[in-house]
Amino acid sequence: MMTRIFGIIIATIVCLGAGFLGSLATMPSIPTWYVALNKPPFNPPNWLFGPVWIILYIMMGIAAYLIFEKGWDKKEVKLSLMHFGFQLVFNVAWSIVFFGLHSPWGAFIVIVILWLLILETIIRFGKLSKPAAWLLVPYILWVSFASILNLAVALLN
Repeated sequence: MMTRIFGIIIATIVCLGAGFLGSLATMPSIPTWYVALNKPPFNPPNWLFGPVWIILYIMMGIAAYLIFEKGWDKKEVKLSLMHFGFQLVFNVAWSIVFFGLHSPWGAFIVIVILWLLILETIIRFGKLSKPAAWLLVPYILWVSFASILNLAVALLN
């Protein structure tokens, strides 16, 4: 039991670490560049993003561990976690492109790729663990909303 808890903690720290990396590009731009952008009426308040992402990263970490638990020696487990890693890289890349490079259009391209990678990850996870796949559903829903928001910001600016 302790091994499982430890594994979930490590997987969650990896996901939260990705979020932290993204925040390094995000935080300096919020009070300067981002505040000056035209945003659609459905743009959530800034305070909402942090708690939502923390919850999503925790769910992602648990999902990744549930897959890892199926056996690292299995090819499908390795491929599924590789896809998970790719989507995590694109998750960080979005923050860097949108906030760091101040490129809403570039970020829109990144988020479309991210969405596709999340979908592929959900499909792969679903073949190994239904709970792991379901844990990623809120993530793809949030990224779907974020994609629409990203497109709206790109069109308005």
